[in-house]
Amino acid sequence: MTSDDRWGSVSADQDASGDADADELAQLLAMAGGADDSGSGPGGGALADALSQGVTTGPTDDRPGHEPDDAEALAALRAVETELDQRWPETRIAPSLERIRALVEVLGDPQRSYPAIHVAGTNGKSSVTRMIDALLTRIGPRTGRYTSPHLQRVTERIAIDGAPISARRYVEIYQEIAPFLGIVDRAQGEGPKLSKFEVLTGMAFAAFADAPVDVAVLEVGLGGSWDATNVADAVVAAITPIDIDHVNYLGPELGGIAAEKAGVIKQGAVALMAEQSPEAAKVLLERAVAMDAEVARSGMEFGVLGREVAVGGQQLRLQGLGGEYDDVYLPLFGEHQAKNAALALASVEAFFGAGASRKLDIAAVRDAFASVRVPGRLERLRSAPTVVVDAAHNPHGARAAAAAVREEFSFRRLVGVVAVMGDKDAEGILAALEPVLDEVVVTAVSSPRAMDADELGSLAVGFFGADRVVVETRMDAALETAIGLAEETDDPETPVAGAGVLVVGSVVAAGEARTLLGREPS
Repeated sequence: MTSDDRWGSVSADQDASGDADADELAQLLAMAGGADDSGSGPGGGALADALSQGVTTGPTDDRPGHEPDDAEALAALRAVETELDQRWPETRIAPSLERIRALVEVLGDPQRSYPAIHVAGTNGKSSVTRMIDALLTRIGPRTGRYTSPHLQRVTERIAIDGAPISARRYVEIYQEIAPFLGIVDRAQGEGPKLSKFEVLTGMAFAAFADAPVDVAVLEVGLGGSWDATNVADAVVAAITPIDIDHVNYLGPELGGIAAEKAGVIKQGAVALMAEQSPEAAKVLLERAVAMDAEVARSGMEFGVLGREVAVGGQQLRLQGLGGEYDDVYLPLFGEHQAKNAALALASVEAFFGAGASRKLDIAAVRDAFASVRVPGRLERLRSAPTVVVDAAHNPHGARAAAAAVREEFSFRRLVGVVAVMGDKDAEGILAALEPVLDEVVVTAVSSPRAMDADELGSLAVGFFGADRVVVETRMDAALETAIGLAEETDDPETPVAGAGVLVVGSVVAAGEARTLLGREPS
């Protein structure tokens, strides 16, 4: 297979004459920042070599680290997780890059062996990250994807070739870096040791370097400037909509939150901005100017030109940096996901250096978006009655989910199952959901951070009234009760298929519902 055969038909940005070859693609990488022998710059040395030599870097049938998980591997995974859980959890943070920098330094700076695309913002990060990963995978580069938090199993966080690594590979990576964790911990003296999230980030960087991948797509865990992922100098930064969340660490002011998230925009990078409030946009643009970064904004340089509800998702017409992309099917619901798709598309275009006269291959783009799966984001898990789960965990996310349900589903009756973490704006979430729910079953998830079900129930009564609120202490009971309520009708001839259940309020709630309804981690 020649390089033209491999790349020209599925990924090449084409010039005005319609020509496209591996040499031109390598030049595009250089235009976007250069790719030298050290692997720095968009595309990196490994990808530039692949483009020029015709190396197949995409997924293969033989993918080490993706073997099925057996009982022994899962037991070893639980043992590693028990050990990691002795460290500071992700909800306890000492803002600093000192510890993660020390870790990656002793690991040999694996994050510098491939270029990266960084995704920050308040909501939509995981969706955009998965969309970018799907686009890159269909175009050809071998990808590493790092997301957080997970829904069901921690291995979901580290993906290679678009699929989570196996439990066995996760354990191997941990064992490989474990000796270095003690070195870094001891160097901290009386200060905080490496947190669990910092260790997981180091594991992801090491796994990607070992694979090796051609590009990493990194989702920020919390914030931006001092998030552990920010030791990677990403060549492209995608910023999803910014809103109020994590006020205990980021503060209650939108400008301050935006300043923290803007920290992922690095010197000379390309910054892609979703639609933002004026306050947040001003902060992001100031950071971009200070970093001499190129900027493209949703609604201006890229965006959604049209969308229609379709079976199982929506049909889109997108404006990219390189031109229009029509007839794009996205198997996800909601206007917010259409906007996420436009941001992901522009991010990949920016990575490859697409511009006014160059665009990604439309067949590859269509194939990529049609393949996107984002578990726990308005995901349908059951029919008759329909059960949909969404990981929205703040008012902004809940409003987006409610709008999508109102516009794209036709429920004759919708019952909510709501579980919220104790440090979240439960009242804001309930207020956003009330207009679309006929009744609500409030519950608690199996997390020490979970808000007590009775406490959440008291808050819910203030929005729904006592006759529309049921309290269950466990998710399994809450699901059973909600399904029963959804099936109730005064007319026995009314079809059950018109009823629905929406599980929402936290990532953990979405994960527990997926497990109870028999879905595998993905």
